[in-house]
Amino acid sequence: MNRKKVIIAITGASGSVYAKVILDQLMKLENQIEAVGIVMSDNAKEVWQFELGNQNYNDYNFTFYNKNDFNAPFASGSAKYDTMIIIPCSMGTLGRIAHGISNDLISRAADVVLKERRKLIAVVRDTPFSLIHINNMKAITEAGGIICPANPSFYSLPKSIEEVAGTVISRVLDLAGFEQESYRWQEK
Repeated sequence: MNRKKVIIAITGASGSVYAKVILDQLMKLENQIEAVGIVMSDNAKEVWQFELGNQNYNDYNFTFYNKNDFNAPFASGSAKYDTMIIIPCSMGTLGRIAHGISNDLISRAADVVLKERRKLIAVVRDTPFSLIHINNMKAITEAGGIICPANPSFYSLPKSIEEVAGTVISRVLDLAGFEQESYRWQEK
């Protein structure tokens, strides 16, 4: 099995629970992973602390990079990170990526992933969408990215906020090509 090199970008959009749940799940999938590089915006840290009441993002055994660290390996296509997941993805970040503005490590890494024809998954959380948002999502889709709105499903009968978020994370991890145990519609 080819082990994956994954970038997780966490922006300041509301929905830190999605970032927490994907990091928890990636810890469980360590046998499928070669490297996980994480970059968080300043706002992401503030929103995490506000929404989750802690700074537990520091507790994960992954490599964290400063938002302005253009020496991070995934700032170049030669590092061969195969997947980037932006979760949650703010509309500001989405807009900068859609227009090729690489002013921080998140937007630079997304630019690299798209130019190298690798997998970019943007888990957008805002609602409703303006026409600007829709056009930016269209531009990223046309460039090869995947827009995966943080729209949970309920047919698995989730019982907690984390289980609700987990329905989105299962889809994201499927899109990223991970093998995982997950609720599947009409499967036993």
